[in-house]
This record gives sequence, structure tokens and C-alpha cells, in this order.
Amino acid sequence: MEKLKTTNTLLLIIVMPLIFYVLKILSFIFIPLVLSMFIALLFLPLMRWLTKMKIPKLVSILLIISIIAIVLKIGGVLVHYSSKEILAVDNTFVEKAKTKIVNLVISIEENFGIERIEGKSVFEHYFEKNDFTKYFGSTIDFLSNTLSLILMTAFFLVLWLLESINLQKVLNNTLLKQKFSSVKVFFKIEKDLIKFMKVKFIISLFTGIGVTLACLFFDVSFPIFWGLFAFIINFIQMIGSFISVILLALFAFVELDSTGTLLFFILSITAVQVLMGGILEPVFMGKSFSINIITILVMLSLWGYIWGIPGLIMAIPLTVFFKIIFEQFSSTKILASLISGSELIEYYPQKK
Repeated sequence: MEKLKTTNTLLLIIVMPLIFYVLKILSFIFIPLVLSMFIALLFLPLMRWLTKMKIPKLVSILLIISIIAIVLKIGGVLVHYSSKEILAVDNTFVEKAKTKIVNLVISIEENFGIERIEGKSVFEHYFEKNDFTKYFGSTIDFLSNTLSLILMTAFFLVLWLLESINLQKVLNNTLLKQKFSSVKVFFKIEKDLIKFMKVKFIISLFTGIGVTLACLFFDVSFPIFWGLFAFIINFIQMIGSFISVILLALFAFVELDSTGTLLFFILSITAVQVLMGGILEPVFMGKSFSINIITILVMLSLWGYIWGIPGLIMAIPLTVFFKIIFEQFSSTKILASLISGSELIEYYPQKK
């Protein structure tokens, strides 16, 4: 038995990299499949209620698609307004930004002893070698991949809602052999992930609103764009808030003249991120969503490497999903404990 256990462990170690390799190679299938699963989980309670009200499934799905279309329309309107803000910028702002960047680069060069070719300006030295036309093809590829992702996600979403793909049956036929257990685990996964996504959406929304109001109060340009950016990137756990504050602080450095105003602006947007992400989010999430900070960083790195930006966004919901699965087996409960960062004493009781 001991040899069999060792053999199984070694096989698992060998198979895991292969599984991650397959997930990376077939990301064009797995990303929309998993993303659509999370979206479908949000609407499954509504689907069950509509079925209880004896409304045909086709009508129910059309209603859900309409709700999603309205949300996307609102997002499109915000993107449109933020684009108009950026396109309306005048040459004065651009020249001011260039001056600030040049002064900053010169200051860094003087402090760190960096030498620049004599007679060349900062932009000629650091940016002339970049051929920006090469990014045009990358942009076309990005738009093509995004459109493909949206269409495949919509296709899989309809399959989830029609129950052509049934997560509860998948769990029952693979990981959980007992029907009662699989039903119980499925509803726990549904409940916890819906709670996670709702709280994350609301926190991200208020974070975006807070950043927008801070930009308006301190007269920082493009408030709608920065609010929308903060809302979207806040879905990336931990890292998103840091990126939002750093980029907005750099932009404010270019635009704001007064050092005191810049300092108070940075403190304001940092306070918004700390209040929403550091205080309110853990309170609303509760202890069931407590995940070790090391686990968060590892999962962000892993899924970010495998699936890129979509992987960064789905890393924590996937971690919550696996944590719930691990809690169902005595042999893997220790992994669930490690993910949450809770004490391991119940698994390793002290001998008297």
C-alpha cells in the first residue's frame, strides 16, 4: 500500500505539468469555457426561478442575454465617453507631458550616472529605435482574438444555461461519486462563487466611482477613463489596485503642478483602494473566502502564465472552486487549509 501511494504521488507530479501544458495550448477553448461557467453561475438561480414560474427555457435565455447585452451597452457607452475625453486633448497637454517626462528622465540620469549620447534628446535616445508600426499587426490580432473569445463565451454560456453542460453531473461522474454529495458541493460552489463575484463587482464598481470622483475633485483629466480602468483592473486580486494607483499617480505627476496637490491626490486614490479592497471586501467576503496571500500570488502567477490576462482575472474564482473541492476529501483537506492559511492543528493533533 505504501509503495502504491508513492507511485500515485509520483504519477501525479508527472501528470500535473502535462495538464497545465494542455490548458495553455488549448486556451482558446478552456478560457471561454471557464469564463462562461462563472457567468452562467450568476444566472442559474434566475433560470431556476423562471423555470419554476413555467416560463419556456428559450424565453428565459433570451431574457438573460438581454440583461447581458444591456450591461455591455452601458460599458460601451462609458468606453465611448472616455474615448471622447482622450481624443479631445489638446497639444498643450502633450507638450506639458513631454516636458515633465524629459525633466524626470534627466533627473534619473543625473542621480544614477546614466550617460546619454551627446547631441541626442531624451526622446531620440530612448524612443527612436521603437518602430511603432509593428504594433499595428498585434492590435489586429488582439481584436480578432477578443472577438473570437466573446463569441465562444456566448456559445458556451448558452450551453451552460440549457444544461447541455451540467457541472453537477460532471462532478458526480468524475470527482464525486455520490449523487447527494455532488449536489451539495455544486450548490456550495454556486453559492460561494456567486457571492464572490457579486462582492467583487460591487467593490470594483465603488472603487471606480471613488477614483472618478477623486479625479474630478483634483481636476485630473480623463476621470471617466480612469474610473473605468480602476473598475476593470480591480478584478485582478491585489495586483490590480497597485497598478491602478501607480499609473494614475504617474499621470497626475505629469498633469498636476503643485506638489502638495499631487500628494493629496495620491493619498486620496490610495485611501479609496485601501477602504474598498483592504477593509470592505474582506468584511463582505467573510472567513469562507480567506485565502493565504502567498496562495494568491502563486495562483496569479500560475494562471497568468497559462491564460494571460483572462487567467489573472479568473485566478481567484478558480482557487475558490478548487478549495471547495479539496474540502470534500479527508486526504486533501490539508490543501484547502493551506489555501486559506488557517491553522493545521486539526489535521496534526498533538499527541498526549
